[in-house]
Amino acid sequence: MSGRSDRIVPLAVKIVVSGGLGVGKTTFIGAISEIEPLDTEAAMTQVSVGVDSLDGVESKTTTTVALDFGRITLDPTIALYLFGTPGQDRFSFLWDDLVEGALGTVVLVDTRRIEECFPAVDYFESQGAPFVLAVNRFDGAERFELDEVREALGLGAEVPVLECDARERGSVRDVLGALMDRVIGVRSLAPKRRVAMVR
Repeated sequence: MSGRSDRIVPLAVKIVVSGGLGVGKTTFIGAISEIEPLDTEAAMTQVSVGVDSLDGVESKTTTTVALDFGRITLDPTIALYLFGTPGQDRFSFLWDDLVEGALGTVVLVDTRRIEECFPAVDYFESQGAPFVLAVNRFDGAERFELDEVREALGLGAEVPVLECDARERGSVRDVLGALMDRVIGVRSLAPKRRVAMVR
C-alpha cells in the first residue's frame, strides 16, 4: 500500500466581494456559501453616528467590521473562496490585505446609494483587477437600465454589469459565473502574466 490518495484537491481561487455600506455583501456570500459563512457583523452604535452614512438604509442595525468569508466548490477541480470587504470608508485600510492574491472581484451596487460604490470601483480599477459590477435589487428600489448604471459610474464596455438578488443562490451563482468569464477573458489576453491564486 503506497498511502497515496487519488482524491482530487480542488484549486483554491480567491474572490473578493466589495461595495459600499449596506449593499448586501454579507447576504451575497451567505446565499452561496456551502459552509457556514464567517461574518464579523457588529451592532451599529452611537459611535458611528456622523461617521457612517446610513442615508437610504436607515433600518440597518448591524455592519461588517472586518470581513465576511465563504466557500463554494464549482466542480471537483475548483473552489472559490469568497472574501467580503467592510463597506465603511474608515475600514478601507483592510482592503489591501483582503484583495492580495485575489483573482477577481464582484462590486455590488445599491442604486439608491450609487455614490457609495465609487470608492470600490476606483480602487479595483486602479488595481487593474478584473471585476464585474452587480446591481443588487432591493425591494421597492427604483430600477434603472444597466446601461444607465454603467454610464453613471463611467465604466467601460469591457466591465460586465448585471442585475442580481443577493438573497438568491441562483442569482449569486450567475454573478460569479460572469466574473469567472471576465477573469478568463482578461487572463487569455495576458498569457504570460502570472495568475494570482491561492492554494
